[in-house]
Amino acid sequence: MSLPSHRQVENPVAAPESRGGDGAKAYDAITSGAGVARLDDRLIVRISGDDRIPFMHGMCSNDIKGLATGTAEPALILTEHAHIIADFFVFADADALLIDVDRALWPKARAHLEKFLVADDVEFEELENLGVIEVEGPAAVKVVATVAGEAAESLPSWRHAEFDGVRCANLPRFGGPAFTLLVERARIESVIQSLRECGASVDAHVAVVGAEILEIVRVEHGIARVGVDTTEKTIALEARLDAAISFSKGCYVGQETIERATARGGVKKKLFGLRIEGNRLPLLGASIMLAGKEAGRLTSAGRSPGLGVIGLSILHQSAWPAGTRVTIADAAGESVANVCELPFA
Repeated sequence: MSLPSHRQVENPVAAPESRGGDGAKAYDAITSGAGVARLDDRLIVRISGDDRIPFMHGMCSNDIKGLATGTAEPALILTEHAHIIADFFVFADADALLIDVDRALWPKARAHLEKFLVADDVEFEELENLGVIEVEGPAAVKVVATVAGEAAESLPSWRHAEFDGVRCANLPRFGGPAFTLLVERARIESVIQSLRECGASVDAHVAVVGAEILEIVRVEHGIARVGVDTTEKTIALEARLDAAISFSKGCYVGQETIERATARGGVKKKLFGLRIEGNRLPLLGASIMLAGKEAGRLTSAGRSPGLGVIGLSILHQSAWPAGTRVTIADAAGESVANVCELPFA
């Protein structure tokens, strides 16, 4: 899943305008109304057993013991050296933990977790019968309320509840207002259709959006995607995944490296944004050059209608100052970019 540092690949994120009117309308919906997306790349895993909470508390970066029933949080599974194996969202139920994880990352994450299982009463169940729907945008709460009921409107951030067989989570997945819906797969299309048709009733532009639009929103918000913006050697702090880390909890796998890097300022690389001049999308994996030396590699990029061509890269500290001009070199040529803080907005 990790992008080899030397490999240059065609950027899969196309600009909305390059997709025609439908793409532009989808981007407008997700930024001013609500975009509805089916996230088939996500997997829901149920973690049960009497030892599930202490076991996961010691295996991931955030505070599982302090997670009350009905609440949710982001978390990471790390190696002993704090290299990222997977990121996920965890939902606490009375009798289990549910995690929303990248389907491609889960096999390695599960193998890592099972290495540490000895006599612990912990079971992992992959819930293939559940699908994930993302409702993203400023009108997300009103849109979700049309299918889940008015009670969904009072659901605070990082809280989840079940309404009419649909689990709703007020979850800012990409940094902006959004809801995640966990739905039986047999009902997914009907729920999406209901969401799509509710625009007039909530006085908002609602559209079904594809993965390329969500990727642009993710890049705009400066959210690293594990396995895309990171490699097997990326430390969590380098990817700016601090929101998924508790800096006050007890011992967990990878904690020593996180604490040492935090206390000593030992992070020499970090995720930054790139405002790329011109309209060409450089190839992913392209070298980011500063003063004749490679400062990083381009890992995500896209054409944002509001920001132009933008990208993400984990850069050496020499390139951190905002406004630093760098050259992006790939097999097709060179582009000039300015380093900027995240999120872009």
